[in-house]
Amino acid sequence: MAAQLDYLTLKEIFRRFQAAEAEPKGELDHTNAFTLLVAVALSAQATDVGVNRATKALFPIADTPEKMLALGEDGLIEHIKTIGLYRNKAKNVIKLSQILVDHYGGEVPSSRAALQSLPGVGRKTANVVLNMWWGVPAQAVDTHIFRIGNRTGICPGKDVDVVERAIEDNIPAEFQHHAHHWLILHGRYVCKARKPNCPACLIRDLCPFEEKTL
Repeated sequence: MAAQLDYLTLKEIFRRFQAAEAEPKGELDHTNAFTLLVAVALSAQATDVGVNRATKALFPIADTPEKMLALGEDGLIEHIKTIGLYRNKAKNVIKLSQILVDHYGGEVPSSRAALQSLPGVGRKTANVVLNMWWGVPAQAVDTHIFRIGNRTGICPGKDVDVVERAIEDNIPAEFQHHAHHWLILHGRYVCKARKPNCPACLIRDLCPFEEKTL
């Protein structure tokens, strides 16, 4: 685990990320808060590409909790059976749709606690929805962020909660909103797990990782 980088280094790192892509976007297809919530819930232990392939035909017919309930669990399974853990995910999506209808007027709540009370919605999923839909600078720490946070010293920590706090406590406020997207995309396409593409890295000169690729 690398040591936490200092404030000025972090500011320069995120200045470069911002200059390269000022408005980074999540890669899960969605049309509203509900489809975003469902897509993120389905993405656990699955790729964004695989989820998008499954939801391409699903969301046009089930883009609200009411429509999802009308489709039913078996109907939902037919659309998402190419995704890992699809049976359990289908159960959770139907259950959370019922809760949204019964307790939230069919709307997705903007509270982390309310989101996390829904079946199949953990802190990471809640943070993605809060960030992408409600504009809250919440940090959704996935495997990419955990890896590069510790590899580079941007946000080191022994578990995802500590890494999340490291982002919130150390990254300059002006970069907080997009921080997790910049980090996810950097981890997904450049700072990869097995062979990071260091020659293409925007922050190579600021990164303490010793085993840089040539």
